[in-house]
Amino acid sequence: MKDKGYIQVYTGNGKGKTTAAFGLTLRAVGAGYNVFIGQFIKGMHYSELDTIKKYFKNKIKIEQFGRGCFIKNEPSEEDIKKARNGLKKIEKILKNNEFDIIILDEVNIALYYDLFSIEELIKTLELKNENQEIILTGRYAPEEIIEYADLVTEMKEVKHYYQKGVQAREGIEK
Repeated sequence: MKDKGYIQVYTGNGKGKTTAAFGLTLRAVGAGYNVFIGQFIKGMHYSELDTIKKYFKNKIKIEQFGRGCFIKNEPSEEDIKKARNGLKKIEKILKNNEFDIIILDEVNIALYYDLFSIEELIKTLELKNENQEIILTGRYAPEEIIEYADLVTEMKEVKHYYQKGVQAREGIEK
C-alpha cells in the first residue's frame, strides 16, 4: 500500500458491516493490494469462501477463527481458544507486513463475548505498520475501540425482513 493506512470500524445493529468490508476488499484487490481476512466467531460455510477460492486465491487470504455460531449460547473454552489463536495470527500478519489490508471480521463480537480483552486487541493493533489498513467489523464496538479508530461507521437497522421470519439467504446474507 502506498499511502498511510488507517484503522476503520464498521459497527451497529444494521446489516452490512461484513458486506462493506468485502466491498473494500474488492476495491483494494483491483488496486493491486493483498488482503487478509480473519473471521472471528465464524466457522460455518459462507459463499464468500467459495468466491475467494475460485477467483482471488492469490490476492486474498481468508481464515476463520471460530467453530460456528454460539451467539445464542455461551462461548466454550474451544471458542475462546480459537479466537485467541486468531488474534495471535493477526499479530504475526501485522509483524510480517505481507498484507496491505487486514480485516478482522466480527472482532467486536469476540470482544463482546470476552474471548479476549480490548487491551489485547489494542496491543495487537499497535503492531500495525504505517502502510497497513485495518478494518474491524461487528456489532457492539466498545467505546475504547471507537476512540482508537481513525474512521467509524455505524450501520443502523431501520427495517429488516428477518423480523418477518426470513432466514439468512445464500449469496445475500451467507
